[in-house]
Amino acid sequence: MSPLSRRALAAAALAVLLTGCGGTAADRTDDRAGAPTTPNASPPSPTRTTQAARPLARSVPVTLRIPAIGVDTPVMRLGLAADGTVQVPPVEADDRAGWYGHSPTPGQTGPSVILGHVTVGRYGDGVFRHLDRLRRGDRIAARLGNGSTAEFAVTEVRTVDKADFPTEDVYGNVDGPELRLITCGGPRSGDGYRDNVIVFAALTSASTSAGER
Repeated sequence: MSPLSRRALAAAALAVLLTGCGGTAADRTDDRAGAPTTPNASPPSPTRTTQAARPLARSVPVTLRIPAIGVDTPVMRLGLAADGTVQVPPVEADDRAGWYGHSPTPGQTGPSVILGHVTVGRYGDGVFRHLDRLRRGDRIAARLGNGSTAEFAVTEVRTVDKADFPTEDVYGNVDGPELRLITCGGPRSGDGYRDNVIVFAALTSASTSAGER
């Protein structure tokens, strides 16, 4: 599977990527705001690492583990809502991360995008509450539906103003298998947060379960 198509990239540029910005209202069902209209004019490019593994076949993510911040979450599939915004995981006690289904699956060539909440209203912390604590070299493991596991290493953690969301850096084509994790961060702004936290990671290895051909 190739990286995002031009059509899907255009949709992503118009869609909401500002997930997990919940206030404290108990009846919030999602947390949305307008997508950035102009990417950061000159953002630093994500640090690249030498790929230690070949790209994997397409297989949707089932779980995501980030040991450094205690994340072990099921992963649901997200698409686009009727209004052109990216769907977000439901705000509920059993919070989950969500893979944006118009991006490559983890381990395929291109940027695979996974979104998560930083807070979930009355339920407290979201699954990506401590995403900004990750550092270069921290490990991320995505378990796939075909039984294999794609292992990534963090190359960069960026906090950006939502008005300067780097759409091309997050969704643009890259030469190897990469991962993007996105949530909200920074100071509170109204009922949400001012910034986005974006983790960039590159595939380092892949494993296959016993019995997998």
